[in-house]
Amino acid sequence: MTTNNRPETRLATRLAFVAAGFAMACWAPLVPFAKENVGVDDAGLGLLLLCLGVGSIMAMPVTGWLAAQIGSKPLIMGGGIGLVLLLPLLTLTSSALGLAVVLMLFGASLGTLDVAMNIHAVEVERDSARPLMSGFHAMFSIGGFAGAAGVTVLLSLGLSPVQATICGSLLTWGALLLAWPRLLAAKGGQPMPFALPKGIVLLLSVLAGITFLVEGAILDWGALLVVGKGLLDHAHGGVGYMLFAAAMTLGRLTGDRVVGRFGGRQVLIVGGAVGVLGIVILLVSPHPVTALLGFVLIGLGASNIVPVLFSLAGRQRAMSPAMAVAAVTTVGYAGILIGPAALGLISHHLSLPIAFGLLAVLLAVIPASAHLTTRQA
Repeated sequence: MTTNNRPETRLATRLAFVAAGFAMACWAPLVPFAKENVGVDDAGLGLLLLCLGVGSIMAMPVTGWLAAQIGSKPLIMGGGIGLVLLLPLLTLTSSALGLAVVLMLFGASLGTLDVAMNIHAVEVERDSARPLMSGFHAMFSIGGFAGAAGVTVLLSLGLSPVQATICGSLLTWGALLLAWPRLLAAKGGQPMPFALPKGIVLLLSVLAGITFLVEGAILDWGALLVVGKGLLDHAHGGVGYMLFAAAMTLGRLTGDRVVGRFGGRQVLIVGGAVGVLGIVILLVSPHPVTALLGFVLIGLGASNIVPVLFSLAGRQRAMSPAMAVAAVTTVGYAGILIGPAALGLISHHLSLPIAFGLLAVLLAVIPASAHLTTRQA
């Protein structure tokens, strides 16, 4: 019987993760520009970013259901093509309503690709004798680092945001074209109705939501935090996310060996604690270098939390693997759905640093619940 774990299928999975991370991260350095372009305050920006989460949440359950019927391959390509077409539009609109619509469609494309590529990754890892998920998610981080760094460099060189995003779209399209012939026609289980997460899947989903909320906060608000504190200017605001993505990449490249040696429980405990420490350093440091160190620690700490959660979701038996992965991803992205608006409102009424302080409290839940999570999965 042909195994799903082949060199070409592993390559295709990695390329899908690279494309998703790259396209998403191209947006991070553009947030301050988009905010000024449409003329909104922090609360208004939070509501606009809510549209990205709404689009993702709407697409993710449908993607899990469709993947169980037609496989993940067409969904990976469909979501990826949406990102390619929509990325430049994020910089072209000058109205809040127009940006809201584009962000919602961009979020739907990202959500489709995210669920489909994780289902594909679960199918490949299931036929492997060793963990692969952290390595796959490392490719997302590599793409994220390349996207944030690339756009930051292009903006620093004087290119316009539109020109920078066109470059990003072309590179994303190239990765998708390389992946297409090598993707599995993978299915995650028999077609079944939409299902809410239950049992251990519900717990995994909540923890994923917290992690995605932290990652989304760094993506959408990290640049505004360091620019607002006077640590960096607008053109270099994306450096924080770039370092975050680089640290996450390093963590995930070594993550499969770490998980294999120490187990998922220790990864959740240590990773969550390091992430909390990173947020604290980012908030209290008055100097750019030490504040940027906070981004590095957050990236290292969070790097293998989500891969461990996805692996647990793929191995549990309470739900179909495809539906479980879709549920974890969907509820996880509820963090991105709720997070941007909540952070914007807290920042508007209190301050953005206070909002980030609350993120540290939430992230501490992950190490606190690690024993229960790994015992039941």
